[in-house]
Amino acid sequence: MNLYEHHISTKSAQQMTKVTNMVREDIKKSGIMEGIVVVFSPHTTAGFTINENADPDVVHDMLLGFEEVFPTEAPFYRHAEGNSHAHMKTTVTGPSQTLILHDGEILFGIWQDLYFCEFDGPRNRTFFVKIMEG
Repeated sequence: MNLYEHHISTKSAQQMTKVTNMVREDIKKSGIMEGIVVVFSPHTTAGFTINENADPDVVHDMLLGFEEVFPTEAPFYRHAEGNSHAHMKTTVTGPSQTLILHDGEILFGIWQDLYFCEFDGPRNRTFFVKIMEG
């Protein structure tokens, strides 16, 4: 079976964690050289994005931008748990990403990596990787 489960512990209320190498290890284990890789977060307050890996200020700026658009505290939020901002940020990033697998490698641009986006931490999180041959 080419379904892999990962557990990560986030340390901040909001953070982006590079998980590309975890997915690359799954690809190596699967032995699949051509196909599709889907990463999925079963959480409503955490998701995935593909973005720049060269300048750490990009991650910093993205988190600040998300906070500007969807502030942690807002007088109009009604959700009792107090994490409406995290649900909105996850909706923007999405709970999953689909990656192309070619010659045993993820087809990324030169500066791209896969990030797990935590918007309601710190928490213990799970995500899944499904590798399909094709």
